[in-house]
Amino acid sequence: MTLHTALFFDRDGVIVENREEYIRTWDDVVFIQGVFSAMQRLANSTYHIFIITNQSAVGRGFMTLELANEINHRIVHDIELHGGRVDSVYMCPHAPIDNCQCRKPAPGMILQAAAEHSLDLSASFLIGDSTTDLLAGQAAGIGQLVLVRTGRGAAQEAELDSSGLADYAVFDNLPQAVAQLPLNLS
Repeated sequence: MTLHTALFFDRDGVIVENREEYIRTWDDVVFIQGVFSAMQRLANSTYHIFIITNQSAVGRGFMTLELANEINHRIVHDIELHGGRVDSVYMCPHAPIDNCQCRKPAPGMILQAAAEHSLDLSASFLIGDSTTDLLAGQAAGIGQLVLVRTGRGAAQEAELDSSGLADYAVFDNLPQAVAQLPLNLS
């Protein structure tokens, strides 16, 4: 069986701006500057491209699962309209108290994607804006973990050394990460 490489992106704080009170409607969605061009650079690569996102607003009763799925669909649609590609979105709708296996820092969403798409996680990348994103990637065995300083990233960067993470890179934003990581874009 041939294994494929993947790029995993957190949604809020990496692709779209974080909202203190959660993204609850499409009107709350604001794409981070440069995201469309970064995603366009990746569109023709051989990587499988995934968004993995905790959306506890569903589990907390602030929005419906249907609305969360609709927002994810529209985010992917806008990325595609700008020449990018997202192969699939994995979303954990649970509240933290649910103790599920899909909510980051648990690796459930990543492991599900790996099983469904025959992924070589050791040769894959994860880009997030929080220690929980990177811890999920490490638990799943992702080879390259990346923190971006957008979203919560700048505030959480100071916590990385005490987080138990073995190895990671830090960039200002997604466009910088895409430009500087050793990605095979041919």
